[in-house]
Amino acid sequence: MYKQLIRPILFCFDPEAVHHFTFSAVRFANKIPGFSSLFKSIYEVNDKRLEREVFGLKFKNPVGLAAGFDKDAKLYQELSNFGFGFIEIGTLTPKGQDGNPKLRLFRLREDSAIINRMGFNNGGVEEAVLRLKKNKGVLIGGNIGKNKVTPNEDAVKDYEICFNALFDYVDYFVVNVSSPNTPNLRALQDKEPLTQLLQTLQNLNLTKSNPKPILLKIAPDLTDEQLLDIIDIVKETKIAGVIATNTTISREGLQSVNKIEAGGLSGKPLTKRSTEVIRFLSEKSNKAFPIIGVGGIHTAEDAIEKLEAGASLVQLYTGFIYEGPALIKAINKKILEKA
Repeated sequence: MYKQLIRPILFCFDPEAVHHFTFSAVRFANKIPGFSSLFKSIYEVNDKRLEREVFGLKFKNPVGLAAGFDKDAKLYQELSNFGFGFIEIGTLTPKGQDGNPKLRLFRLREDSAIINRMGFNNGGVEEAVLRLKKNKGVLIGGNIGKNKVTPNEDAVKDYEICFNALFDYVDYFVVNVSSPNTPNLRALQDKEPLTQLLQTLQNLNLTKSNPKPILLKIAPDLTDEQLLDIIDIVKETKIAGVIATNTTISREGLQSVNKIEAGGLSGKPLTKRSTEVIRFLSEKSNKAFPIIGVGGIHTAEDAIEKLEAGASLVQLYTGFIYEGPALIKAINKKILEKA
């Protein structure tokens, strides 16, 4: 129904406007008595064999929603009704910011992809905390970044602010230094500044009575040498794991006219590369840390490939937009077939 009826209508309109409309529609539907139960009955797959324990957390299934969809933690409760095992909110920054000028979100239909140059648009971490205080049992990841106006030499302070504000309201953290849409942000992926940033957060984490898992989200555009550096950094700082991967700046093989747009590319063109990164990290580290696989998951088979490459969990974003919530159920059913 989604791909045949709903998606063709939604795809007639501006992607960012559709995103906000969809949020309002899902929120409204879930307020109608019985609708949240209906969504769950259609999309949820409840089976003990789907449960995963990763970095000390228990996930009811290994399929999550990636950061960027529910930036401000406005819809995580309702989105969980579509069968996700966990929801990652953000990227959040200390202060609210508008992000980059519109238009900044583009569909590449011929490529089953999206280009975004949103620029960490969000209402600020404190607003999100107010919503997260109302959480009723959804496992939440908190994706954190720096404000655009914060110079890289002061970036650590921004991450610390977000870390402290969110600490009591998320189950794990994701350090985002890999978005291509904040100027100079990716420079923080270099070995020295990245080690300093992660070590500072880990030191802060260890002052807490109940430390939370910290993960690093990396770009798919890193070289093998840089990926080996990532393995060394994870080992040195003892963070919990890696999310592979964020969006790419590559435009190789694209068909759509929108390929000329600046920003990060997500969707099917990323399927192969993100799986390659997962496999490389898993094999070269000898499976030393958990990996969350994300990038180009449009079918159940795509998810299985990432799990078999070494991912412990997977996340959807563009595939969720193109394929609809039935994709979550299809992945979980395919996992059970393989069990």
